[in-house]
Amino acid sequence: MTVRAVLKMGDPRLLQEARRVNEFNMPELDALIQDMKDTMAALNGAGLAAPQIGVDQRVVIFGVDYNPRYPEAEAVPFTVLINPVVTPLSKEMEEDWEGCLSVPGLRGRVPRYTRIHYEGVDQFGNAIDRRVEGFHARVVQHECDHLHGILYPMRITDFRTFGFTDVLFPGQEVMDD
Repeated sequence: MTVRAVLKMGDPRLLQEARRVNEFNMPELDALIQDMKDTMAALNGAGLAAPQIGVDQRVVIFGVDYNPRYPEAEAVPFTVLINPVVTPLSKEMEEDWEGCLSVPGLRGRVPRYTRIHYEGVDQFGNAIDRRVEGFHARVVQHECDHLHGILYPMRITDFRTFGFTDVLFPGQEVMDD
């Protein structure tokens, strides 16, 4: 088990456009994905992008089982998504709370498309093509933003809804995305 250090907001590597992955089913890619899984699990995250651990590649992982801290949210299947393309399916957006392992201790309300189509490949080069909505759509958009050098605070439209988790949600444990 290798838990990697997660870069924090302010590190210039988090602001770069990630490079496309061209080789699949390779030991190096498998090792990266395993490190990402170990890191996400150890930090109780909902997702993780390779740039967050200092790897300049278009790789994200995400997945959430039912969690009492997100009682309204549906489960999101664990997914390895490489070279993703995200397309909104409508103009409808919804604002909701987000956190991030690269922005520890803070939460903010972020507008996201409610329904999206995403496609890409897994680590073996197999195609992934899904239409999703709700929390699943939010998690995918959040993680894929990292591949474009975007952190969720950059998407907040009202900074009155941005603050420290322990102040916003006293006595409540909240998972970071």
